[in-house]
Amino acid sequence: MATDIKDTAQAVDAAAVMGLLPARPRLLALGEPTHGEDTLLELRNELFRQLVEQEGYRTIAIESDCMRGLAVDDYVTSGTGTLDEVMEHGFSHGWGACAANRNLVRWMRAHNDGLPASEQLRFAGFDGPLEITGAASPRQALTALHGYLAARVDANLLPCTAETLDHLLGADDRWTDPAAMRDPSRSVGQSAEAGRLRLLADELVTLLDAQTPHLITSTSRDDWERACLYGRTATGLLRYHHSMADTSPTRMTRLCALRDSMMADNLLAVAACGPALVHAHNSHLQREKSSMQMWEGRVEWWSAGALVSARLGEEYAFVATALGTIRHQGVDTPPPDTVEGLLYALPLDPCLIDARWLATALGDTPPAPRESPWFGYAPLDPAHLAAGDGLVFVKDVLRS
Repeated sequence: MATDIKDTAQAVDAAAVMGLLPARPRLLALGEPTHGEDTLLELRNELFRQLVEQEGYRTIAIESDCMRGLAVDDYVTSGTGTLDEVMEHGFSHGWGACAANRNLVRWMRAHNDGLPASEQLRFAGFDGPLEITGAASPRQALTALHGYLAARVDANLLPCTAETLDHLLGADDRWTDPAAMRDPSRSVGQSAEAGRLRLLADELVTLLDAQTPHLITSTSRDDWERACLYGRTATGLLRYHHSMADTSPTRMTRLCALRDSMMADNLLAVAACGPALVHAHNSHLQREKSSMQMWEGRVEWWSAGALVSARLGEEYAFVATALGTIRHQGVDTPPPDTVEGLLYALPLDPCLIDARWLATALGDTPPAPRESPWFGYAPLDPAHLAAGDGLVFVKDVLRS
């Protein structure tokens, strides 16, 4: 088995990845099993650079706040702001502090310098404005959508005024109370005001859709697409807050599913604009169901990758990443009877494996999943191999 894998392992580059696929997919996703490690992010940067330059990909989308990501896109396309500013304000989850993410943004800006807008590389966050401890107020997205429409359509068509929205939204800290994640009674998501806001958001999105021909010609397609993002985000956040106030046993399952549904909607919108590269945790990009052990028990839901793959078919491709060690987090050499252990014995590092070939080679009884000593690292699930297109393996993740 080890000899067979050694003979099929390839260097990780654009040509090798594309060689695993029947054609260039519209969305090519690269997953990672842990977050915030520059070893993995720099590997992503180099692979994405090759795919942009050799295969014509035109958007890089990462697992970060879709609203904050607009500032990064403005910087890489037009130089708006400074690199320091966009790294501080353009990312969620602390991703702006990663040196490799800074290198990515710097390279994207340099790549675009002097190119016409039609040929520029775009940036997108595709996560909602969500953290594991809660969700943002819908104020930013909802008021941005209202402002866009108010400046361009007859005021009589608007379902409400900006003042009405402000009154219904109230103080933002009502929405962002971290205690609401564990205590549904602390959430305002099922209040009368929140219910009214959901109806108004739906009416604003309907108006945006109905006025599409006028809006695109009177402004630009880019401005209209941003307004669509505001609409998706506003309705998604209000839906998420509604479920935060839910007291049923399926509450956390619903919240996890809603987050990935928002991710999927954003990815489909990105795909509609042209070929895009995607980077996120394996669990958000895989075609199989995702699962997590939480304080309320185990939850399972369909990932963004599964949702997008169901819609796009072969236009979606997923390459997972697995790893050997993260010694600074207590993840030591993998046992030899795990998939990671088999791959750790290979001389090529990093390497690319045909995931479906490996699943077949392992047979009907694949190795058991590796145990993780650290909550921040999710080992490869051998049962998911056959649903992937490729597997990148990195032996040792070094301290950033």
